[in-house]
Amino acid sequence: MTEFGALMFPTEYAIQPAELAQAIESRNLDSIFFPEHTHIPADRRTPYPVGGDLPREYINTYDPFVALSACAAVTNRIKLGTGICLIVERDVITLAKETATLDRMSGGRLILGIGAGWLGEEMENHGVDFNKRWQVTREKVLALRQLWTQEAAEYHGEFVDFDPVWSNPKPVQPNGPQIWMGATSKWSFDRIAEYCDGWLPAAHLTEGLLPEIEAAMNNRGRKMSELTLSLFASPPDEEFITQKKEEGFTHFVFGLPAAGPDEVLPILDQYAALAEKMR
Repeated sequence: MTEFGALMFPTEYAIQPAELAQAIESRNLDSIFFPEHTHIPADRRTPYPVGGDLPREYINTYDPFVALSACAAVTNRIKLGTGICLIVERDVITLAKETATLDRMSGGRLILGIGAGWLGEEMENHGVDFNKRWQVTREKVLALRQLWTQEAAEYHGEFVDFDPVWSNPKPVQPNGPQIWMGATSKWSFDRIAEYCDGWLPAAHLTEGLLPEIEAAMNNRGRKMSELTLSLFASPPDEEFITQKKEEGFTHFVFGLPAAGPDEVLPILDQYAALAEKMR
């Protein structure tokens, strides 16, 4: 079944997370996604990837796990996703606790969308070398899997290293929440195949990439059917959605402005009508 959700930068001046989550669930949509930036360095040198000025919401966004916890408390069905969590900037033992707690409190509804990020100065403030961000990402994902699934978890790598620990609670989902990667570079295909359950690319960056991912999955002894294909910031366009469904995408996440209810809810009504038609 095709699923549809919405993403928004949650901020103090936008519709609040709990209200948005209730609106999404009441409209029979399927998911809510929040992005992450722990902070924005005031002396940023790295340019905004899409050009122009950095949007205001990047500097004002809530912590995604706190915001999603508010959403979990007032909903029963919708999936709760990070889109994306900058895993390189988080202590992995703490992240295991946060994600397992949220997954358990929500009844197994968490999706952990991840990425390594683009803002070098932000990572540097967390002690991460920008040029090694993907090596760090890999080790943290593998360590996270251990913490989610092993009674006495341990991991020994170059960037993550700990002896056996007890990390509880465990997630409701047997192998932990699904991990979806939000990346589209030529190097991301093998990373997805090695340690991810899904792909969450920006919708406008997917053309011609599915054969590359399928080849990477085959090289890792995995089938494409094991991978959830989702689209981030999908255009609400019937022709586009129909094409992507034929390609195998099953989850479409529409964008919302970081704005108040008067602006957001009518847009959400349009998305809900489209989703009902396209299922």
